[in-house]
Amino acid sequence: MTNRSRPLAVFDLDGTLADSAHRQRFLERRPKDWDAFFAAAPQDPPLAEGVALALEYARECEVLYLTGRPERCREDTAAWIAAQDLPEGRILMRRDDDRRPARRTKLEKLRALARGREVRVLVDDDALVCDDARRAGFTVVRARWGAASAALRAAQEREGRT
Repeated sequence: MTNRSRPLAVFDLDGTLADSAHRQRFLERRPKDWDAFFAAAPQDPPLAEGVALALEYARECEVLYLTGRPERCREDTAAWIAAQDLPEGRILMRRDDDRRPARRTKLEKLRALARGREVRVLVDDDALVCDDARRAGFTVVRARWGAASAALRAAQEREGRT
C-alpha cells in the first residue's frame, strides 16, 4: 500500500501532543509576548496520551500534523516532532501573516486534504475546531489530556495566533 493510498490521521500539536502549559504565561502578559511563546516551544514536554494515540494511528494511517503555529516555527517544530519519536509526517502550518481563527484555518485545510484522501480522524484540543470539524462530517477525537489556559483559547480563536 503506498503512502498516498493510506488514510490520514491529522494531529494538532499544542495541547494535543505538546504540553505548552509552561509557556502560556507569555500570553497572560499585556502585551502578549508571541516571540517568547513560540521560542519556548522546543522545550515542551510531550503529552503521553497524544503521543500514544499518534503511534497507534500510525499503524494504519499516514500521520499529518496540522498546527496553528506560524510557518516561521517550522524548523523547531520538525525537530521537536523527531525528538519525541513521533511518526514522520507532513506539517501544515499557518502562514506567518494569517490571523484567522484556528477553527477556520484548520477546517479549510481539512477540507482540502479530504478532496484527495480519506481523513480517518482529527485529534485536536480546541473545542471550537473539534465542533466545526465534526459538523463538517469529520471523525474527531478531542484531546482533553492537556492543560490549556483561557489565554491560549483566546489566542486560538480571537487572535488567530496558534
